[in-house]
Amino acid sequence: MSTNALETRQLVKRFGGITATDNVSFTLEQGSRHALIGPNGAGKTTFINLLTGVLNPTSGCVLLNGEDISGLGIHGRVRRGLVRTFQINQLFPTLTVLETLALAVSERDGFGRNPWRPAGSRHGIMKQASALADTFLLTDVLRNIASSLSYGQQRLLEIAVAFASRPKVLLLDEPAAGVPEHDRATILDVLASLPRDVSVVLIEHDMDLVFSFADMITVLVSGSVLTRGSADQVSSDPRVKAVYLGEAEHE
Repeated sequence: MSTNALETRQLVKRFGGITATDNVSFTLEQGSRHALIGPNGAGKTTFINLLTGVLNPTSGCVLLNGEDISGLGIHGRVRRGLVRTFQINQLFPTLTVLETLALAVSERDGFGRNPWRPAGSRHGIMKQASALADTFLLTDVLRNIASSLSYGQQRLLEIAVAFASRPKVLLLDEPAAGVPEHDRATILDVLASLPRDVSVVLIEHDMDLVFSFADMITVLVSGSVLTRGSADQVSSDPRVKAVYLGEAEHE
């Protein structure tokens, strides 16, 4: 029996008398494209912060490939393959695309902020950085600084930086937020092309993107799991229509 890529068991997070995450049990199968959706205030951000080690749970646990990582911090989880992007770009605005990707590769390989020092490393790092640029459709802007890129390209660059860490599980926090409509299709195409040995969790408000991308969808409401299922199952669920899609149950 295969091990799930990521799992939570009865995960709880309380802030004083407020329960932000209420006994959430979540399963991400190996190779799955799984969307996490819910209305504002549903607890999505708290849940992602629990997955990534930003917050410690009040109770319950987080497992990565069957290993309990609940006691690990952010960097320990990244080293084990749990990597995320953020709603707001975390880029160095004055670095070029090539420099940004080379830095990400060098950090992954333990070279720190001096990726050129180890003998023979420069060519290998540059080759990997160029390959990442090709995968994420950034080859044409390789020499451009990050701040000069379109917002859609900046989002692609941030995902490329995360992917440089060779994640086993990639958490994408609203990758299409603020991106013009004509660039969203490009982001979706790139995400669809990622290898299936990387399991992906997508947190997103763009429902067209969610339903186009996800194999499975989990709906959070008030810190709890309302339902979990395929895109067809979730989109036709009257409870989801009522609380998330804004449709009355009787319609």
